[in-house]
Amino acid sequence: MKRVLIISPYFPPANTADMQRIRMSLPYFESFGWDTEVVAVNDRYVDTIKDPLLLQSIPDKIKIHRVTALSKTWTSKLGLGSLALRSIWFYWKKVNKLLKHGKFDLIYFSTTAFPLCILGACWKRKFGIPYVIDMQDPWHTEYYQNKPKNERPKKHWFSYRLNKYLEPIAMKKADGLISVSADYIETLQIRYTNLKAKPSAVITFGAFDVDFQIAKENDSKLSLAFKTKNEQINLVYIGRGGYDMKAAIYTLFSTLKKGLLEDPQLFGNIHMHFIGTSYASNDKGIPTVSPLAEKFGLTKYVTEYTNRIGFYQSLKNLQKADGLIIIGSNQAAYTASKLYPYILAKRPLLAILHPDSSASQIVTACKAGYLIGINDPVEANFETIVSYLNLINEKNIPCTDWQEFEPYTAFYMTKKQVELFNRLV
Repeated sequence: MKRVLIISPYFPPANTADMQRIRMSLPYFESFGWDTEVVAVNDRYVDTIKDPLLLQSIPDKIKIHRVTALSKTWTSKLGLGSLALRSIWFYWKKVNKLLKHGKFDLIYFSTTAFPLCILGACWKRKFGIPYVIDMQDPWHTEYYQNKPKNERPKKHWFSYRLNKYLEPIAMKKADGLISVSADYIETLQIRYTNLKAKPSAVITFGAFDVDFQIAKENDSKLSLAFKTKNEQINLVYIGRGGYDMKAAIYTLFSTLKKGLLEDPQLFGNIHMHFIGTSYASNDKGIPTVSPLAEKFGLTKYVTEYTNRIGFYQSLKNLQKADGLIIIGSNQAAYTASKLYPYILAKRPLLAILHPDSSASQIVTACKAGYLIGINDPVEANFETIVSYLNLINEKNIPCTDWQEFEPYTAFYMTKKQVELFNRLV
């Protein structure tokens, strides 16, 4: 049995998108000949919503090592909130001990806390162990450089320069890349020519139906985040907002506006709920959807809830909605990891996505819902949404092609990860 040490600072019970690949893969690594151990940050130092039910999806036999971190309570006074920077010293000490006293064939970084990845080069030099980096998002990117300040992430000036310095340290010694997007890999291979000769694989997140069983077993503990009214058609989106989603929201709202004018009987009972749109602490999130709804005169039909909700609470909210909406980024490389729970919820689905995105291709291939491109003409969108609303009113469920969907399950995605591991070891 080969052994891989996984670096995943965000880990259950912390509810973050970047730990989902590992969480959903852990039940299957052993069946493909790999023993796993995970090094995560103690959740008391992780400033994100917690969902203890996530721990039920982790196999008992998996060894989880927890490291400490500097407290954000006082580091934030110095302007330092990054979990990667707060925990990097403690990762260095802990993993040094693990590698010194135990045999591992590979180190696997699966996180968006990218500064930690520079430790891979250090451990490779010290212990001779190869490492793989999972690129779930871009690390160093020029995307925000020409954007207005109000559209840039907080502390962009600092993070841009830090990432530009740290990324080469990790990438020039990396032995393999996994990414949710071919564009991310291509960009890195152009930037670091050594990576062209290294194994790489495009692997999206997997669908994990075990989660729906956990949600079902704990239904009484889970609440609805959105408010309902008689005769109201509740359309739900759960996920982040942001300026890169603006094009998709514009497309959606302009079509809704047309529908209210031309067919008020069909469109008049719609209410769209956008839940968990900000990563900020509760009640501190800045709305990015409701201002656009106000601009379109749709405040009556749209509610934004910036606060994040628990993972299994989100599954209950998806299943209790009359219909689901998923919006995507204006970047083709963006992969909506939340797409699979939307499909597994088996509710009528409307997706507004970049036509060249992998999410768009998955919806089409699996016949999982109605699809609108972010730049499609309003007239065509109107006909699509009419069909979508009719499906809801007829109380039908999507005719998803589950055989076509099978290659997107967590089992198959884990198999693809292991295939790359085996090429390295």
